[in-house]
Amino acid sequence: MIQRIQTIYLFISVLIMGSLFMWFPNVLGKDGSIIMDRNEPLIFGLIFVSIALAIISILSFKKRQLQFVLNRLNIISNFVLLGVFVYRLLTLSGETIVSEKGIGVLFPIISIVFLVLANKAIKRDEDLVKSVDRLR
Repeated sequence: MIQRIQTIYLFISVLIMGSLFMWFPNVLGKDGSIIMDRNEPLIFGLIFVSIALAIISILSFKKRQLQFVLNRLNIISNFVLLGVFVYRLLTLSGETIVSEKGIGVLFPIISIVFLVLANKAIKRDEDLVKSVDRLR
């Protein structure tokens, strides 16, 4: 349901990860060789998993517990992606031609923030439903 705030947070997370894939800079070395590219299987797979988990979570709005678990898996995949970016940037030797070589690190962090906000909203909805069930 689009009127729930966690759906908005998840949609923003999808947009952030989609923009990471679209505008991910190719990190080139001084000799012009590609050091990090968005089409590498590991980076592409982690971005795809993150987008797919968020979309599945949006579509499973009736099952709040499943949404909560999918968001946690999505947070873990974003942390792995963040770790891959940090590892690759720390193992670069010398300078690169592209000055924005570390800009891709920000997108998984922002996505994690929105996923945590979505989980808090899901938890709040779940607590509200449980409290109403107690009153019946």
